[in-house]
Amino acid sequence: MLISFINAFIDRLKAIPDLIPYQTGVLLVVLLCNGCGQTPSAVDPALDRPYTAEDGGALLSAMPSDPSGLISMVAGESASSAISSHIFNTLLRYDQSLDLTGELVDTWEVAPDHKTITFHLKPNLKWADGKPLTSADVLFTWQLVVDEKTHSPYASDFQLVTHAETPDANTFIVHYAQAFSPALDSWSGLQILPKHLLAGQDIHTTQFAQKPVGSHYYQLSEWRHGEYLKMDKNPLAVLGAPHINQLIERIIPDPAAQFLELMADNIDSMNMDPITYARIIPSRPDLQARLNQYKELGNSYTYLGFNLKHAPFDDVRVRQAINYAIDKQEIIDGVYLGLGIAIASPYKPGTRWSHPTLTPYAYDPQRARALLTAAGYQDSNGDGILDRQGKPLSFEILTNHGNKEREKTVVIIQRRLKEVGIEVKVRSIEWASLITRFIKTGDFDAVVMGWGLGLDPDQYNIWHSSQQQPGQFNFIGYQNPTVDQLLEQGRQTFDPVERMHIYHQFAEILYQDSPIVYLSAGYGLTAIHKRVKGIVDPIPAAGVGYDSQQWFVPAPIRRHQMQAE
Repeated sequence: MLISFINAFIDRLKAIPDLIPYQTGVLLVVLLCNGCGQTPSAVDPALDRPYTAEDGGALLSAMPSDPSGLISMVAGESASSAISSHIFNTLLRYDQSLDLTGELVDTWEVAPDHKTITFHLKPNLKWADGKPLTSADVLFTWQLVVDEKTHSPYASDFQLVTHAETPDANTFIVHYAQAFSPALDSWSGLQILPKHLLAGQDIHTTQFAQKPVGSHYYQLSEWRHGEYLKMDKNPLAVLGAPHINQLIERIIPDPAAQFLELMADNIDSMNMDPITYARIIPSRPDLQARLNQYKELGNSYTYLGFNLKHAPFDDVRVRQAINYAIDKQEIIDGVYLGLGIAIASPYKPGTRWSHPTLTPYAYDPQRARALLTAAGYQDSNGDGILDRQGKPLSFEILTNHGNKEREKTVVIIQRRLKEVGIEVKVRSIEWASLITRFIKTGDFDAVVMGWGLGLDPDQYNIWHSSQQQPGQFNFIGYQNPTVDQLLEQGRQTFDPVERMHIYHQFAEILYQDSPIVYLSAGYGLTAIHKRVKGIVDPIPAAGVGYDSQQWFVPAPIRRHQMQAE
């Protein structure tokens, strides 16, 4: 039923230019059909030969949107982190088994009372401009993230540090007033910035965000906004130089256009949509001969979030009614082709933090209507839209333009909510504008977005009532004193079983309050050209991109011309 609806929807797209472009829908169908019975084109047999790792070459990829800037503690969005993670280092990182290991530090000690951590930096660290990277840079970065003028969405973790000290150039010590269980995890996420280039500057207006100098494997060499970013190998990288000389990230918002570039051999890798992964590539032997496909359950989920400061979302009965009115499995099957999992708590399925007995809200339109009636809504004028005190039950859902799965999801939600008497308007907006114009200002009714989560279960930044200032992550305005207490308690608990029970209670309250509708936990789907070697197989727990500095492109199968434009 859903597929026929989507196909019918594509026929209507000419009249709805802000949603999925008509040409894109046709293109996907054409690509799919073209695969049937097609004779495979000639494929270079050299792609499948064994090679020894060597330096050189370039890797071209595609991403859907431009970063807003490359200081991730300020930007707080995925496009920024995707690029800045190539440029800046953190004190700690997770290895392929998801255990913490040192990145800028050799060793660290945690005091018996868990209130002091001493980090010992590796010797002779340097920034890409040759200046020494020392504990003074770490102290400066901590001071910057906790500065109220920075308005960092990550500040709350680091504001728990009462004071920090640098007894010498290679030692950084932090003190907490109370034990903080996610402390080490927090230091694996803070990218260290150079004091000598940023001291005294306004972090929100500095040109450094557009022309950064870091310490990691690559350094930005060119950024043509809306077109591409180029990063060159950093010979002074603190972890040693990578094999591949240059990374090029092309900005291509439309996944279908990305896939055309992949087929034309103008890019080497892309994140795929389910149709490309499950239908198009398997139907094309020539593509299978040139591409490797990777599938992994990510640590993220997609959701419909309500602005709880706006009516009617201040009424839990309305939120629950919407939850019952949406068929999540319909979205998973129809939009994601089954490549998703319905969830009932904000944690990765299969982990100890995911509540074992909560089940997703069932698709139950009758129950949804009963809740709306209890909230005082009725169709007083017979137009099919419920109203209360003469005001129709109507609102707008925003999502990011270019994300076809989210755009399709919003249309399905619109259809299902109309069936229970709710009028929904939909609008897709370019990512940077969505964040700066609407999310950070709170100027929205509802959004379909996603959360990418860390490995620690702490979600204070997203759900605690104190995290509602512009630029912080609790932009939906959720507040519940019991949840606040549980989140605070979870940060001070070290026993994993006790922490698990705390976060299960937290998930139960969210489930009842329904501040968001969990739509699905999705799979990461990646296609990478076979010219790229050194990829860990099978995929480790840390993901397909783990240890990408070990990837290499053998000289005999490198592209002869760079296609950045």
